[in-house]
Amino acid sequence: MRTTLAVTLALVALTAALASGQTAKPIPRTADGHPDLQGTYDIATMTPLERAAATPLVMTKEEAAKLEQQRSDRVQRAALPSKGDRSAPPVGGDGSAGAAGNVGGYNNFWIDNGTEYFSIDGQKRMSVIVDPPDGRIPALVPAAEERAAGRVARPTADAQESDPGFEGTTAYDDMERRPLGERCLLGFGSTSGPPSLPVLYNNLHQIVQTADSVMILNEMVHDARIVRMNSEHLPTTIRKWLGDSVGRWDGDTLVVDTTNFTDKTRFRQSSENLHVVERFTRIDAKTLRYRFTVEDPSTWVRAWSGEEAWPATNDLMYEYACHEANYALGDIMRGARLREADAARKTKQQ
Repeated sequence: MRTTLAVTLALVALTAALASGQTAKPIPRTADGHPDLQGTYDIATMTPLERAAATPLVMTKEEAAKLEQQRSDRVQRAALPSKGDRSAPPVGGDGSAGAAGNVGGYNNFWIDNGTEYFSIDGQKRMSVIVDPPDGRIPALVPAAEERAAGRVARPTADAQESDPGFEGTTAYDDMERRPLGERCLLGFGSTSGPPSLPVLYNNLHQIVQTADSVMILNEMVHDARIVRMNSEHLPTTIRKWLGDSVGRWDGDTLVVDTTNFTDKTRFRQSSENLHVVERFTRIDAKTLRYRFTVEDPSTWVRAWSGEEAWPATNDLMYEYACHEANYALGDIMRGARLREADAARKTKQQ
């Protein structure tokens, strides 16, 4: 009877495992016994950070297939050769979406928003944000609204409040105040994280593990985050563009806690009090589940969370030679010095 019962229980467990989609394949592990998360992942996706109001988190596979086909059709149309006899756009652009009213910026060739919506637990997701349940970033607190109202570009980020003495100007009005992303010192948006979110292109991320640290290399501007395992945070007097990241293992999940941000790289209006917790879990041999929680009482009325699927890729990560053969900044500097010299001459003559 005991043998029969044991066999029956084993069959029940096997049936349950098969029904839930589980596999008997073990999780690959490193020499120290922790899950091996190493590899290169392409996080480009059609799934946006937020979703439209009153829409569900999950869509049917049929709905996703229809939208994915529509995007594919748009990309193919945009890839057609431009007409040589087309007229010039109106001054200031035509007002449609795109750089300077759809004049300038990147054309379709450079943009990589993925070809499909990502899936988690077999479900096609309509937004990265899972909490709040409506898939929207929480409201700003009054202090953050004031920061947003006075926002202009600074050398420290693509869009920040004005510097003292420079009210009413932008970083593009002064060569020494141009944004970090434009100067290729840091990836724009939140491409490097934390949290790590998809951007227009260069969405590869590479993870390398050792017993003492984890390195997360981002393809854009080759930003590298070094996560110190089982460590304490640095003193609050030490601030970093990408924050201070320490890691630990929670079972088979890598948990990365990041604080000590500066006010120079604000994530969506956040302050230097930003706190991000990320969780990396291997779903299968080719996919990671990436979940993050963002909180900053100086910015949002509540914390919020999101999750993505990170699919592995065999694509190679190449050097991000952002300003190679770019003479524009040098010309801007030369022009500025000529203007300064001209102003000095006029002052002397007066």
